Amino acid sequence: MEKNNRISFQFISEPSDVNYGGKVHGGVVMKWIDQVAYTCARNWAETYCVTVYVGGIRFYKPINIGDVVKLDSYVIYTGNTSIHIAVDVFARNIAQSELEKKTHCVIVFVSVDDDGKPQKVHKWIPQTEKDKKLEGYAKRLKELRVQINDEMMPFL
Repeated sequence: MEKNNRISFQFISEPSDVNYGGKVHGGVVMKWIDQVAYTCARNWAETYCVTVYVGGIRFYKPINIGDVVKLDSYVIYTGNTSIHIAVDVFARNIAQSELEKKTHCVIVFVSVDDDGKPQKVHKWIPQTEKDKKLEGYAKRLKELRVQINDEMMPFL
């Protein structure tokens, strides 16, 4: 059976999601991102997964209360125990049909066993040119995280 490397959520943003500026609160968007990415990672690993890194959350445009929101999450790279998930957040006014990209980020999860120890995950193998580019993107981000971590060591 072939594994599904994509999960999408779709819903309408609610008044309880509002920030002081009248738009959807960035923290709410981050919660949605974590939920869809966790579901994607869990689906891929078929085990409990923990978030180990959230990076480069880019808020392009605000989401309005009452917008239709769609989150697409997809595996872009797997290490021995890690699953790198990209998430794109789209939204549209309910009266319109065109979705507009609002946010993007990458989240890294690690598959863990019942004792919380990292365990191997099924390897994701890119099938298309786009998949190969996404894997390259994930590897470059991984290298940048190592550089940032090294740079921050004196302050940890």
